[in-house]
Amino acid sequence: MVHLNLNESKALMILITSARAFNAMNRRMMYSTRSSSKSISAESLTLRSNSNSNSNSESANGASGGSENRVSSQRKKRLKQEDLEPVKKDSSRETNEMCGLLPDIEDFSSRTSKLNSYVKSREASTAASSIGTAGRSPQNWEKVLEGIRKMTSSEEATVDPVNCDRTGSFLPPKERRFYVLIGTLLSSQTKDHVTGAAVERLRLNGLLTPEAVDKADESTIRELIYPVGFYTRKATNVKKVAEICLTKYDGDIPRSLEELLSLPGVGPKIAHLVLHIAWNDVQGICVDTHVHRICNRLGWVSKPGTKQKTSSPEETRVSLQQWLPKEEWVAINFLLVGFGQRICTPLRPRCGVCSISELCPSAFKETPIKSSKLKKSIKSKKV
Repeated sequence: MVHLNLNESKALMILITSARAFNAMNRRMMYSTRSSSKSISAESLTLRSNSNSNSNSESANGASGGSENRVSSQRKKRLKQEDLEPVKKDSSRETNEMCGLLPDIEDFSSRTSKLNSYVKSREASTAASSIGTAGRSPQNWEKVLEGIRKMTSSEEATVDPVNCDRTGSFLPPKERRFYVLIGTLLSSQTKDHVTGAAVERLRLNGLLTPEAVDKADESTIRELIYPVGFYTRKATNVKKVAEICLTKYDGDIPRSLEELLSLPGVGPKIAHLVLHIAWNDVQGICVDTHVHRICNRLGWVSKPGTKQKTSSPEETRVSLQQWLPKEEWVAINFLLVGFGQRICTPLRPRCGVCSISELCPSAFKETPIKSSKLKKSIKSKKV
């Protein structure tokens, strides 16, 4: 038997008393809830029984009292069930209505996915329509190209890829490819005869292999390639290219377009030209300033989805490749460069001697710029 001291016994009595009081309060609350629910159901029963009794009295016209008691008892049971069912139905309906105020997560995700798919489909259709519009071949382009071919063959064109051996065919394969890469790198924004002379000076000094260029001083290369355009920057790039070819490609040049574009000083035009001449791999059109200018003058190219002129040689290349047959991708560069140097010049195009002026939308529309001497004579006369 466990003996408790006075303090422990007092605490135990307090706990027992509080537990009894708590149980009593719970019983009172349960009783009051039941009584209120019974009163509500009783009121609803009296109202419904009165209405039903009135209707029954009018329809039955004096039914017996015992049958009325049995019917009323059955109705009481049915009404009790009906009193409980509407509460459940109403609560579920209210819950559904409240939930209906906010979109379901699955509905929201499906709507979002549909919206995204719609936007993507619209973007795809817009892109497809713009490509289709830009991909249409311009009218009479074959006649225009044949006329340019005849004019460049009759004229003494500056660019002659056959007679002017820029491919280095007299060199071994690996040295020939490096020769093509360096020559093309120096030709940017430089006239062909200046580029040819610079490459020849490098060859005479034994500086057309990656090993020789890597060992040479940058100042020596700079002096030998002068006066090509931007010769200081190009001398730096030549040194860097030689080092990359030695370390990454075992003295050879890159074979893919992406790798060529990673070299310093190499843009899309140089990369496509080197890929074609060095590796005999045609992946795009070589577009320089002449090809860019003439294609816009002829109306052969435009920005995607518009009729505006292209703003860069790269935009011209993309637009031109959408409709020009691939068998013309190599020849188009040499034809238009020679044509642009001799006839369709940048400032004063010779539209009077051009045999395709009737087919050119820009013919005779560019007014010649007056010379500075003529301007000075006019100012002196005014004074």
